[in-house]
Amino acid sequence: MAFKELNEPSSLTRWWSENTVAVVTGGNRGIGFSLVKKFAELGLTVILTCRDDSKGQEAIESLKAQGLNNVHFFRLDVMDTACINGLVSWLKQAFGGLDILVNNAAVSFNEINENSVQYAETTIKTNYYGPKILTEALLPLFRRSESISRILNVSSRLGLLNKVSNPVARQLLEDEERLSEERIDFIINRFLEDVNTGVWEDEGWPKVWTDYAVSKVGLNAYSRVLAKRYDGLGISVNCLCPGFTQTGMTAGTGNHSADSAAEMAAQIVLLPPEKLPTGKFYIKNKPFLYSKI
Repeated sequence: MAFKELNEPSSLTRWWSENTVAVVTGGNRGIGFSLVKKFAELGLTVILTCRDDSKGQEAIESLKAQGLNNVHFFRLDVMDTACINGLVSWLKQAFGGLDILVNNAAVSFNEINENSVQYAETTIKTNYYGPKILTEALLPLFRRSESISRILNVSSRLGLLNKVSNPVARQLLEDEERLSEERIDFIINRFLEDVNTGVWEDEGWPKVWTDYAVSKVGLNAYSRVLAKRYDGLGISVNCLCPGFTQTGMTAGTGNHSADSAAEMAAQIVLLPPEKLPTGKFYIKNKPFLYSKI
């Protein structure tokens, strides 16, 4: 696996303004909240979304108490199409569109050293289908200007191809030319079938946090398809593995803070247009990219 270091500037070159609209899912806590705060501090207009209305409102109030008035809240459950349609309508009416989408919302029902697939279907729906359906709904609203619209999917290296040994999945995922949403969905459904029949442990799926990892396999592959679809058409699509971060999902353990992970995400999302790649996978807290997501 070859990694290449990027020559990114230590400080961001400002291309955005207060009219630049960024949507962050799962924004009430952890990396999402830290990224909303970071974007707001940098002067973007930020839409914080999460499933829980009271927690979302509380997060917004805490940011406004810090003088960050360029933040807004919209209740969003990425598994609820009515919620997604509501967000689309609201964004169109209130702002005319958006420029940045960070798909951060995700779940895992395992403790650090556990690997249950009891909630595999919910994990897949939230972490793979949720971002996919939301992204597809928002695509017509992206303002494809010279600054290039940006999609960043917060993912995990647990979902890289080297974690998958299932022969059917590997063959489909490695066929770059014919990779499609239909093929990705086939792989996801194959995994869920193996879970339902109790053979998932023997079928070559990732060994660590299996359901979460497979959801990220799907998200990474979808990101490749989307990046290829919009290459040169004003939308950049990348993935970020922030590494082992101190969040609720990791029970507060980890090698770095949510603020640190948010800083990584902001550095990628806010790259100047001439330096902004697409279809890349950033990993950990240094500006590395992997040649294929």
